[in-house]
Amino acid sequence: MSVAKVIEVTSTSPESFEDAIRKGIAKAQESVSGIRGAWVSGQKVELADDGSIKHFRVDLKLTFVLT
Repeated sequence: MSVAKVIEVTSTSPESFEDAIRKGIAKAQESVSGIRGAWVSGQKVELADDGSIKHFRVDLKLTFVLT
């Protein structure tokens, strides 16, 4: 039997949602081993004063197996 745990991570990128996802997972892997899956639970953009996209933000749920 295995038991999994889910943690929530928020990550931002000035480039894209995909880049924010990759950065969030990479950062989480620095302190959490065995991450098996991730899903995006939310997306948001922050706009600059001129209306352009300043940052892409994702809320991730990461799953890892407890040993």
